[in-house]
Amino acid sequence: MDKLIDGVRQFRSAGYSERRELFKALSSGQAPRILFVTCSDSRVAPHLITSSEPGDLFVIRNAGNLVPAYSAQGSGEDATVEYAVAALGVEHIIVCGHSGCGAMGGLLAPESLGALPAVASWLRHARSTAACVHATVSEDADHGHRLKVAVETNVLRQLDNLKTHPSVAAALARHAVKLHGWVYDIGTGSIRSYDPDRQTFVELGEHLHSVERYLRLAAG
Repeated sequence: MDKLIDGVRQFRSAGYSERRELFKALSSGQAPRILFVTCSDSRVAPHLITSSEPGDLFVIRNAGNLVPAYSAQGSGEDATVEYAVAALGVEHIIVCGHSGCGAMGGLLAPESLGALPAVASWLRHARSTAACVHATVSEDADHGHRLKVAVETNVLRQLDNLKTHPSVAAALARHAVKLHGWVYDIGTGSIRSYDPDRQTFVELGEHLHSVERYLRLAAG
């Protein structure tokens, strides 16, 4: 706690002061262009890895960066996606998985979740990911390779789930929103983006230093 308290003091004395006008503007409302869906993993820091400022990203974080298929009963993810798209009018949705994802590791080894019933229940939203991995990757394959495939496949399955949300489907029909799949490598700091034309994940490139610059290029 002492480290956090010191961090708050540092923010007030430096970080806040340097962005005083930005925070003043943000105090009256927000207008993020991007909904960023990523994992709760403490090693993944959305604003840090995208060099974004407060107000740039509307964020969903949970174990495994999952977006359950739309349900009339509603969930936190349902509400957040709907608000981001229908109320805030975000123009881009990024689902960002990451290397060494513990949730995906648990998905591949459900027997390891015996003491984590809530986690096991939550990962039911990634059943299609597990099915794809089991169907395409040999059980004898290296664990690291199976995990990499699971992380990448999961990003794509969550993009599919997003399309079941009425607000997203309507925005896609109007060409008002674009979907992006990313995988962040914790060890190297690099990000790979899914290229639908090549049907694979490719490096964003060291020259892309922020989400905003990437999205300008992606928009042509």
